[in-house]
Amino acid sequence: MAKETKTNAVRELERLKIPVSTVEYEVDEDDLSAVHAAESSAIPLERIYKTLVLRDCDHVKDLLVAVIPGAYELDLKRLAALAGKNKVEMIHMKELFALTGYVRGGCSPLGMKKKLPTFLDETAESFDTIAVSAGRRGLQMIVRPDDLIRATNARVGQIARPVVKEEEKTW
Repeated sequence: MAKETKTNAVRELERLKIPVSTVEYEVDEDDLSAVHAAESSAIPLERIYKTLVLRDCDHVKDLLVAVIPGAYELDLKRLAALAGKNKVEMIHMKELFALTGYVRGGCSPLGMKKKLPTFLDETAESFDTIAVSAGRRGLQMIVRPDDLIRATNARVGQIARPVVKEEEKTW
């Protein structure tokens, strides 16, 4: 195996003896999307998963993590139901670093300041491996979904939906 870039997320997987590899790609500060990551890294978009950090609206100090396909959007109601919460909302981007130690475009479900309840979209289980941020912009780590579930103690469910383009909406 080639020399791997070490981040807290990669070290955590190695500590758990979980196989991991990394893929570096060129960062575009104006486009931190999963689409750009896919185009720049040669990883198929459907295998790139993004990490989102949310808060419980009833207990604002309670945070949780959602890991969903890069081309999808989070279904807040389904995530709340799976998490046993009444309502959840995204944290403000300006809070991300202070709460997790990560910046936008480089947030990993592993290696955060505190281990948070994690929820993985069920689509991940249809792939042998998926890519999630390794904890810095321009670096994805490739891991088996069941290994990510074990490392994060994630609950799996349908928490994402395809993005509906404005012109395709029916209302």
